[in-house]
Amino acid sequence: MAWNEPGGGKQHDPWSGGGRRGGNGGGNNGGGGNNQGPPDLDEALKKFQDKINSLLGGRGKRSGGGGGKPGGGRRNTFALPGLLIVIALAVWAASGFYLVDQSERGVVLRFGKFQEIVTPGLHWNPPLVDDVRMVNVTRVRSLTQTQSMLTEDENIVSVEISAQYQVANPRDFVLNVRNPEVSLENALDSALRHVVGGTEMIDILTSGREILGSAVSSRLQSYLDSYGTGLLLQTINIESTAPPDAVQDAFDDVIRAREDRQRTINEAMAYANAIIPAAQGQAQRLIEQGQGYRESVVAEAQGKANRFNSLLTQYEGAPGVMRERLYLDTMSEVLGRTDKVLVDAESSPMMYLPLDKLRSNQSGQNGQNNQDANAQEVDPQLLDRLRSQGQQSNRSSSSSNSTSGIQREGR
Repeated sequence: MAWNEPGGGKQHDPWSGGGRRGGNGGGNNGGGGNNQGPPDLDEALKKFQDKINSLLGGRGKRSGGGGGKPGGGRRNTFALPGLLIVIALAVWAASGFYLVDQSERGVVLRFGKFQEIVTPGLHWNPPLVDDVRMVNVTRVRSLTQTQSMLTEDENIVSVEISAQYQVANPRDFVLNVRNPEVSLENALDSALRHVVGGTEMIDILTSGREILGSAVSSRLQSYLDSYGTGLLLQTINIESTAPPDAVQDAFDDVIRAREDRQRTINEAMAYANAIIPAAQGQAQRLIEQGQGYRESVVAEAQGKANRFNSLLTQYEGAPGVMRERLYLDTMSEVLGRTDKVLVDAESSPMMYLPLDKLRSNQSGQNGQNNQDANAQEVDPQLLDRLRSQGQQSNRSSSSSNSTSGIQREGR
């Protein structure tokens, strides 16, 4: 028999000092025994079971020894419900802890009414009382649509559009609209049809795509704000615009013609940009030349007027001298620019003196030029005759005033 087996006559405890027999032949009693070893595990387990049974209203432990009369335990009717309530409360409290991710926000509803918005971290809310709905506020969501619609000039065009958006207000996103994504899809369709319906087909298919995208974006955001969806648009992209397949070839021809027209316009503008500056420069040069000529004429006229005024002052002081001087200056100026020839009208044959040839001979640089200039010889007798005639005319002019003009001509 094992040392710790219940019943029997003796129990040998290896941790005690040999032990001694109990009073009733059972196990060791607490009074008078010298037991300093570790407690009996089986006995401790039995005591715990007895306590549980007593709480649950079951039979307790037999009193006394093995031959004792069994006694009935008193049943506790509130023990089991209390234990179940404690366990349920513990489970309920433990289930109230939750973790909010960094990219999320938690919308707390208490009995269906908005309570607060919780930030990232560990939180606790009473289960079955508060309802926490997680909303991702950093993820960029996308929506793409392809629709065929009428333009302003009553043509059909197919437009593919995509929208990127985020949740800006978790409270509005959860509470205001039942399905925000469906509302966004319907609002995008409405805004696109409104903008395309007010735009011509050629603008939608060519240069008006950027304007179309910005107009749709502003109108769609106004729709979302009025609905209170809590969504914020990031970008609106017009992926593609195309006419119906039946008119695709004709539209390609129109596009090519438009490109040719634009190319011709660009060439004409380049030619104009090259010609207009040159013409403007020439016009400015003519204007400046005219202004310079005007200033020179005015200055020359003013100089002549000043010279005349000066001569008038001198003329008033000595009229005869001034008349003589003016006559000589005028004749020298006129005769200095003309060729002069002396002709002997009395001689036969007629002889003449080419003074222009003589002057050109004096300005020549070599002997060959002198020979060419003197090709026509001058008679020495003719020169003597001209000198004598000049002296006679001078003497006759000094005797009378009527011959003063002849004297001046002889000079």
